[in-house]
Amino acid sequence: MTTVTHAPLSPFIGLPVGHRIASFRRFTVSEYHTLIELGILGEDDDLELIDGHLVKKMSRNAPHDGTLGKVWKRLFRVLPPGWDTRPQMGLTLTGSEPEPDVVIARDDPNGYTTRHPVAADAGLVIEVADSSLRDDRTYKMSMYGHAGIAEYWIVNLVDFQIEVYTQPTGPTAAPGYAARTDFTPGQAIPLTLDGQLVANVPVADLLP
Repeated sequence: MTTVTHAPLSPFIGLPVGHRIASFRRFTVSEYHTLIELGILGEDDDLELIDGHLVKKMSRNAPHDGTLGKVWKRLFRVLPPGWDTRPQMGLTLTGSEPEPDVVIARDDPNGYTTRHPVAADAGLVIEVADSSLRDDRTYKMSMYGHAGIAEYWIVNLVDFQIEVYTQPTGPTAAPGYAARTDFTPGQAIPLTLDGQLVANVPVADLLP
């Protein structure tokens, strides 16, 4: 386990590096929802709202999708009552509505049929990273830290480790996380929700 404590990481740059921007102006989350409700945007458009911009989502491959399935199923088995895993579903933030690979969210009385989870509902956000590693470490990390998401994990398939980001800065000039700890096979990651230890999850159970 490697622990790195530092100042907030990259600034919230909004525009993802290497992504195709599909909008010519910024949209609010409400406007984005209206475009979906009117049928102007649909599932086949493969877009998400990042810092007000409609952004083409990254293509996925077998290692990514296989690892994603492994992660959300493994974590689902250890969750206490009142929490659920949401793979590749919307998360409503200020000015953004990404679709993280996994969100561990509080249960909703309506099963999130009338809204997406917001930052206060999310106990943990996880991204599985191979070709997306640079983006997951920069603009996504900044976006989640800006929103105050308590904990953010990157399942890093390039370096074969899991990066755990804690101590979100909130909406500062350079949002992100103040601490990062790297876990490798042979170690276990403490899964904490609402400040309570839920389980120690072996890294080997999450990596391919």
